[in-house]
Amino acid sequence: MTTRISPGAPAPSPPAPAEGSPGMPHRLVLPTVLAGVFITTLDFFIVNVALPSLQTDLGAGASAVEWVVAGFGLAYGVGLITGGRLGDLYGRRRMFLLGLGLFTVASLLCGVAQSGGSLVFARVLQGLAAALIAPQVLALLSTVFTGAARVKAFAGYGLAMGLAAVFGQLIGGLLIEADVAGWGWRSCFLVNLPVCLLIMGLTLKVVPESKAGGRPGLDVVGVVVVTLALVALVLPLIEGREEGWPLWTWLSFGAFAVLMAVFVAMERSIGRRGGSPLVNIPMFGDRAFVVGLACQLVFWMGQASFFLVLALYLQAGRGLSALEAGLLFAALGAGYLYTSMNATGFAARLGRQVLAVGALLMVVGLVVIGVTAGRLGTGGHTAWLVPGLVIDGAGMGLVVAPLASTVLARVNPRYAGSASGVLTTGLQIGNSIGVAVIGVIFYGALGDRPDASSFTHAFDRGIVFLCGVAAVLALLVQALPRTNAVPRARPAPAVVSDAEDDAG
Repeated sequence: MTTRISPGAPAPSPPAPAEGSPGMPHRLVLPTVLAGVFITTLDFFIVNVALPSLQTDLGAGASAVEWVVAGFGLAYGVGLITGGRLGDLYGRRRMFLLGLGLFTVASLLCGVAQSGGSLVFARVLQGLAAALIAPQVLALLSTVFTGAARVKAFAGYGLAMGLAAVFGQLIGGLLIEADVAGWGWRSCFLVNLPVCLLIMGLTLKVVPESKAGGRPGLDVVGVVVVTLALVALVLPLIEGREEGWPLWTWLSFGAFAVLMAVFVAMERSIGRRGGSPLVNIPMFGDRAFVVGLACQLVFWMGQASFFLVLALYLQAGRGLSALEAGLLFAALGAGYLYTSMNATGFAARLGRQVLAVGALLMVVGLVVIGVTAGRLGTGGHTAWLVPGLVIDGAGMGLVVAPLASTVLARVNPRYAGSASGVLTTGLQIGNSIGVAVIGVIFYGALGDRPDASSFTHAFDRGIVFLCGVAAVLALLVQALPRTNAVPRARPAPAVVSDAEDDAG
C-alpha cells in the first residue's frame, strides 16, 4: 500500500529513496510515458504519405480520404478535456493504459480495413484513444517529477512530440517503400501494435498511479456540453474550406460560443457548490496559465499548417516522392533535435524569452525558406531548402517543451489532468485553425488549374501567413509573468495506490 505524502509535513532525513519509489521515479518512467505521446503524434502525421496508395487500394472517394485525416483530428480534439478529467478521477496510469489498449485495437482495425468507411471508423476510434493517452502524459510528468527533474521531463516531452511530427513523413515513406510482407500503406498502422504492447508492459511495471485527491464524481452533463461545443468549433474548421464555407459552418461557430458560455456558467456553479467540475475555472485566474495557453494555440496554428503546405509544395509542386519529401523534413528534425535536447539550459539562461527567441528563429527560417523557394522557381534542387528548414526546426525546439512547462508550472497537481486536457485541446484546436486558414490562403493562390509555378506562388503566400503567426507568438510571450525558468523543487504530490483508494 502506498503511503500518502503530506505536502506540509516536515521531512526527516532518511537515506536516499530506492529507484521506483515516490521520491525517485524509476528511470524508465520518462521514456515509457513519452513513447505514448510519440506514437499518437506520429499517427497524426504519418497518414499523410499513405493517402495516395490507400485511396487506390480501397477505391475510396475524396470525402472518405479527407475523413481519414479529419476523423482522427476531430475525435482527438473533442475528447481531450474529458480524457484529462477521467485521469484525475480514475487514475492517470489507468487511463493511459486504457487509451493504449484502445489505440492498439484501432490500429489493427486500420491495418485490416477493406473499405474507406471502415478505415474512417477505425481512425475515429484511434482519435478517441489518443484523447485518453495525451493528457495523461502531461499530467504524469507534472505529478511524478518535481523541480529541475520536471523541467527536464518537459524538455523530453517537447523532443518526443516534435520528432514524431517532423519525422512522421519520413517514417511513413520508409515503411511504404520497404513494403514489409506486402503490407504497403497498412504498415503505417500495423507498426503500432508491437510498440503499444511494449509501452503497456512497461507502464504496468514502472509507472506509478496518481489521481486527484478525494472521491469526486464525473460531471457528465459538462462532458456532453463541452463535447458538443468542441464539435461545433472543430467540425467547420475541418470541413468549411472544402465546402465553400456554407451557412451551417457559421451557425456552428455561433453554437460553439453559446455552448461554451453555458459550459463556463455550469462549471462555475458546480465549483461554488463544492462539486467536481470537469474543468476547474479558477485555473484561468492564473496569468501564466492563460497567456501560456494562448501561446500554445498560436504556436500550433503554425505547425500542422506548415507541414501541410510544405508537403504539398514538395510532392505536388516539385514532384518529389513521399520518401524524398520525408528526407527533406528530416532537416527540420535536425534543428529541432539540437535545440530540444538543450532546451533546459537555454530556458535556464533566458527564462520566458527562450520562447520569443524560438519564435523569432522560426521567422528567420521561414523567410529563408520562402526566399529560397522563390529563387528556385520550378527548377533548381530542393536541397537548397535545407538551411531554412534547419533554422525553423531549431526555433520550434526552443518553444515546445518550455511552453508546456510554463503553462503547467503553477497548476495545482490536483488539477493536473484537467489542465493537461485543456492544454492539449489548445494544441489540437490551434492545428485545426491553422490548417483552415492556410488552406484558404494556399488554395486561393493556387487557382483552378495549378502548375509548378502556381504551387511556388501559393507556398510563398503560406509562408507570409506563417511568419505572422510566429511574430504574434513572440509578442504574446511578453505578457507572461517574469518567473524563473526552472521551478523550485517541492514535495512530491500525493500518489495513491489502487488498494488504498478502494479502501477509502
